[in-house]
Amino acid sequence: MPSRRLIIAALAVIVLVLAGEILIQTLPRESFSTTPVVGTTTSPQVASLSTTTNSPPSLTSTTASTGTTSEAAPGVYVGSNNLGLLFNASDPAFLSVADGGVVFRVTTPSGVFAKVYVVVNQTVVEMKKQLAWSGFEMWYARVAPVSPLEYYFMFIFNNGSSTRLYNTTDQPIFYFDGRDRFPQVEWVTGSVGYQIFPDRFYNGDPSNDILANSTDELWLNAFSTSKPVFSNWSDPVTPLNCCHQYYGGDLKGVILKLGYLKELGVDVIYLNPIFLSGSVHGYDTYDYMVVDPKYGTQEDLRNLIMKAHELGIRVIFDFVPDHVGIGFWAFQDVYKNGPSSKYWSWFTVYKWPFKLGDGSAYRCWWGIGSLPQLNTSNPEVREYLFKVALYWMDFGFDGMRVDTPTDLLDAKGFFSQLRVLVKSKYPQAYLVGEIWDLDPTWLKGDLFDSLMNYALGRNILLAFSQGKLTGYQAAEALSVFYSSIGVNVAGMGFNVVDSHDTSRVLTDLGGGRLGDKPSYESIQRLKLLTVLQFTMPGMPVIFQGDERGMLGDKNHYDEERYPVQWDELNIDVYNHYTALSTLKHYLKALGTSIIRVLYASDSVVVYSRGYNDEVVVIANNGMADQEVELPEGTWRVVYPASSSIVVSGSIWVKSLSAIILVRD
Repeated sequence: MPSRRLIIAALAVIVLVLAGEILIQTLPRESFSTTPVVGTTTSPQVASLSTTTNSPPSLTSTTASTGTTSEAAPGVYVGSNNLGLLFNASDPAFLSVADGGVVFRVTTPSGVFAKVYVVVNQTVVEMKKQLAWSGFEMWYARVAPVSPLEYYFMFIFNNGSSTRLYNTTDQPIFYFDGRDRFPQVEWVTGSVGYQIFPDRFYNGDPSNDILANSTDELWLNAFSTSKPVFSNWSDPVTPLNCCHQYYGGDLKGVILKLGYLKELGVDVIYLNPIFLSGSVHGYDTYDYMVVDPKYGTQEDLRNLIMKAHELGIRVIFDFVPDHVGIGFWAFQDVYKNGPSSKYWSWFTVYKWPFKLGDGSAYRCWWGIGSLPQLNTSNPEVREYLFKVALYWMDFGFDGMRVDTPTDLLDAKGFFSQLRVLVKSKYPQAYLVGEIWDLDPTWLKGDLFDSLMNYALGRNILLAFSQGKLTGYQAAEALSVFYSSIGVNVAGMGFNVVDSHDTSRVLTDLGGGRLGDKPSYESIQRLKLLTVLQFTMPGMPVIFQGDERGMLGDKNHYDEERYPVQWDELNIDVYNHYTALSTLKHYLKALGTSIIRVLYASDSVVVYSRGYNDEVVVIANNGMADQEVELPEGTWRVVYPASSSIVVSGSIWVKSLSAIILVRD
């Protein structure tokens, strides 16, 4: 559903990167070591505890098994240090299991320490500087295998002196018991996602097109004077385009296009609501257990999931537990029977009798009378909704995107229960919450695996690609974003840059409205943006038609939801998307959960991917070409597609473009 929190999130980022003097200075390349985590390792991707750094700092005798030190080494303790050292072993932002290893992270004041180490089972592991923002730096190290570990941190000041960070005076040595309390959904990290808005994707069965007429909410709403509109696939949008203009897309249409999606490189389909409802968007559910006839039958849905799985494509559904439509069977019972209805307590009714659609008569979603809000603090309602979620997981879905989770009554209580029920039966089910701002409290292992990451995709990546953020500001914002969530969470990111609730990104980038011809500059900005999107940790999610160069202005009757015109294709844009999908699958570093911000300037931001910095991405949002110094070694350019080009030292990056390099 459209979210007014987008405005709040956007303002938050503006404050973050513009207010006062919080902008980062140029991040010196030499301050970000590009050497492996450990000088010599048994694996190029992980620090083995059987190895140490080339020249490890001297340690006082430490008995790790007992957590006591035999010599009074200088140090401070978590919660009582005056050095600004931050670590919380219970927070996945500081300790998580990702990509088969244990990832430690610690935050320090900027520019104070030359080196940071984590001492794990008496083995010294050098940490890398990962992120930097206003006055802070975050360091990380990853060790494997995942097993019980005793550890503490060592910090080397710029003048050569050192200190240590311990747990408590009673138990100085930190202890990790080897249990992964927030397991990654492993299939997400290397995947490419694709959002489908069913009515506007493809019409595979014209015989069901008119069936929406019998259930449309406008026939029930006492305050409506409109009627639903049934249009041909290429008809113009009307004022009802958002919600009640039907074009005929359906589940058979999705089945017919599975081959197209596979060729595009799609691994995961996110379906907007497909259950019986009173609108095009489907967020006004009438029956959670019934596939909407305008989209097909339950058998059609079963065939879609089965055929998608045969192609290696997973499918997640859109779950709407906060509100229903005025045609929802329990709400209809309340409407007819009032306080005598056994479902009276499922809703909050202010007055009865009432007219359907009267938002002042009952609690509804943001005052919209066609969307009565469920009383999710009622155990009966919870039991019903949990039954719904498990029913469709049993049916064969691979996870769910949850609509407007923060609006539920006792939201976190509800979703903590839901997670336990789903994950106990389907540990690799993917749970995504539609939360538009950066809110790590939902990502601690008890609620969601990821948010929709508008805060990343639109507030940072899109803003940089539009030229609204400098390289400094983008690097700062990326650092704040990724320091706030666990590395495990980063790898599960559901990374959108647009959706059915926003304008299309090509429109946001100056390409025009529906029907316009996008400019060369807007296409270049789109390519810049999508390189960033596809090289962030987690799963890039394409909104249907973006890969074909579609335009659409949300402020003009939600025209971003216009049907995909299959006879129209910007081949340059399409080839760009397929190339990025290929790289996402081919470059193993892009399937890891780690990112390091290496350098920034007015128009440039540079970051690496992989635990040994195997991939480097350089993005230039300026109108002039820029020469950028490279990390040590030789590098091969893989995007733009020039695998024969090997460079070292520095490279020129064209205006409004990005390049991807791999260590040669």
